[in-house]
Amino acid sequence: MAALSRRSFLAGLLASQPRPNIVLILLDDLGYADIGCYGQKKIQTPHIDSLARDGMRFPHAYAGGAVCAPSRCVLMTGLHLGHAPIRANAGTSPLPPNTVTLAKVLQQAGYATGGFGKWGLGDAGSSGVPARHGFDHFYGYLHQVHAHTYFPEFLWENDRRDPLGKTVYSADRIAEKSIAWLKQQKGRPFFLYAAYTVPHGRYETPTSAPYESTDWPAKERAYAAMVTQGDGYVGRILATLKEMGVEQNTLVLFASDNGGVTADGHSTGFFDSMRAPSGALLRGQKGTLYEGGLRVPFLARWPGRIAPGSQNNSPVSFADLLPTCAAAAGAPAPQTDGISLLPLLAGKAAPGRTLHWENYSYNAKTRVLTPQGAAVRSGQWKAVLPEGASQPELYDLSIDEAESNDLAPANPRLARRLATAIRQAHTPPLPHTGIMDWVR
Repeated sequence: MAALSRRSFLAGLLASQPRPNIVLILLDDLGYADIGCYGQKKIQTPHIDSLARDGMRFPHAYAGGAVCAPSRCVLMTGLHLGHAPIRANAGTSPLPPNTVTLAKVLQQAGYATGGFGKWGLGDAGSSGVPARHGFDHFYGYLHQVHAHTYFPEFLWENDRRDPLGKTVYSADRIAEKSIAWLKQQKGRPFFLYAAYTVPHGRYETPTSAPYESTDWPAKERAYAAMVTQGDGYVGRILATLKEMGVEQNTLVLFASDNGGVTADGHSTGFFDSMRAPSGALLRGQKGTLYEGGLRVPFLARWPGRIAPGSQNNSPVSFADLLPTCAAAAGAPAPQTDGISLLPLLAGKAAPGRTLHWENYSYNAKTRVLTPQGAAVRSGQWKAVLPEGASQPELYDLSIDEAESNDLAPANPRLARRLATAIRQAHTPPLPHTGIMDWVR
């Protein structure tokens, strides 16, 4: 009876606290070390760095997947890529109608919910549009290929086109819309999903400031400018929260959607985008199951709840975001593959567990998914199983963040155990029905 009374008292105490606002900021294709608080020396990111100074940094954080759509699906559903409904960049294959998302959980808990930027989980008219998955308001790109240009003919505002005529820089417009929506939120808690598209290539930007006078290659100037533009958008969000008087009661989360990328002439090596805290150069990049494709910067700020300038070295992933936000909001959550990070934000270590990823390619003509391998991380150990291989590669990340020394031959029992974990975490994927073009 005493235990029950204590639980009732704690439940009542939590219920009496004002529910926090939640802001989740996601940049696109940002490299692991492309921000100052993760070691970047050339690119200016003062506002993002302030989140680390005032909150917590996670050096071992992982995206949901190695490319855009599956990673964002993991973020929204809390299901890793052995279970998630979207497992490939499959022409914006839509979320199924009955999918429970992070936004839906918070919406049903009474939160105002706004999504801005790139969605990538269902094109117009499909079962995957944001309005069907918990968003009161959406502005941006629905189809991921549509988001490959920063000067589009239009963007989507809920279910209507907002014509831009190829003359408006979409990243700025999306940021403006997100700030305008934020300023309208009064009297109820809110969830802002700011999935900004910078610095994804193409490297289109109206200005290369503040790098126009450098002797860098043009693509590097543009890339750095886009990262700094994204930092400016973060700064505007933080300033708006302060102006609204809600800064103290807002949990701000920041991440990149997957590892950095070498594309369109931009080189991650120029900025040391894949340099780990140990000094090791992370192997691979976007699209691979090595650390360079999966590890991302992740920051959390919650004044009064997270110690300023703190760090948590536990491995965490996008699958943890739904249970974390639900727990912060005091909202019921579905069964997921993640855990609530609230104890970690208070300084505790994560319990022992295994993180799981899969990779697929997609043929838009045949609508066939082709497996491209899988990976798991269990404690210090990372296993990467290339498609068709009988045994995984095995790396000890505590001494080899570069994944340069395959220890599977010397540790066959551990390699077999992690290979079994990979198989056990997998369920057959749902059919993917996306098309590579978008609704015009």
